[in-house]
Amino acid sequence: MLKTKVGRRHLIDTDELTVEEMETLFGRAAYWRDHPEAWFQTGKGRFVANWFLEPSTRTRVSFEVAEKRLGMETIDLDGETSSTVKGESFYDTLRTLSAIGAEVVVVRHAGVGTLAEMAWENPGVSLVNAGEGNGGHPTQALLDLFTMQEHFRELKGLTVAIIGDIRHSRVARSNYWALKAFGARIILAGPESMRNPSLEENAPYLPVDEAIQQADVVMMLRVQLERHRETLFSSPDVYRHAYGLTPERLEAMQPHAVMMHPAPVNRGVEIADELVEHPRSKIFEQMANGVWIRMAVLERAIEGGRWR
Repeated sequence: MLKTKVGRRHLIDTDELTVEEMETLFGRAAYWRDHPEAWFQTGKGRFVANWFLEPSTRTRVSFEVAEKRLGMETIDLDGETSSTVKGESFYDTLRTLSAIGAEVVVVRHAGVGTLAEMAWENPGVSLVNAGEGNGGHPTQALLDLFTMQEHFRELKGLTVAIIGDIRHSRVARSNYWALKAFGARIILAGPESMRNPSLEENAPYLPVDEAIQQADVVMMLRVQLERHRETLFSSPDVYRHAYGLTPERLEAMQPHAVMMHPAPVNRGVEIADELVEHPRSKIFEQMANGVWIRMAVLERAIEGGRWR
């Protein structure tokens, strides 16, 4: 294998991006949103492979819509139909996709660190992380920050409370690195059994009610039941009462504060059912913004880290 430096054409996680690069991605996302007449041209005749080895609805569909709006040709693989089930290595599958014409591979899988390793081994394609175990989910973080910037105009100085299953969340990690780069203040809250000490070095851990009262953005995390090896709470009602966003806690938020969630939402667990579509909820705006951010990320990938 020919090893090379991790190039700017890859997107493995937000800690690799400068503020300037993220600002450029936000600008391109806004451009794609505001200029539908420019769709279907940039990626015309270019091939992208979507390789999802873990379940996904929102992220996969969001990438597919972004790819089609750029005019790209798409190749879809999953864990059951790719040759990895016959023993082909991750690297060799990527080399094969490169050899047959794919320029970008969008990957979701469970192995933390695998994509960074593959980027160093130079498989001949641009790699885009669509969610890697509990490690990172950079496009989710970018769409979250894009949504915050569109609402508040300025990220520096915002207080963002990340609340819930931090230990098992790849979204929390990617948001942490990106928000920190912009100079936002990050505070954490949630159950003791779901804490992540590595993120608490620069982000205080507060009681849920205190965090919600201080925040400009209340970011509730999904309880990652599929990653729990043991029962961490006794019932949805118990979790919601202790750590979830209830109508009473919504009333305690600052008047200008908004609520976010990476989805899918466990209605009635981390957020009371009636609050999911509340006027102060940004959840569906986040989903819509995901397409524009992914168009910008894919454009960056096929242009080798540069823009026209």
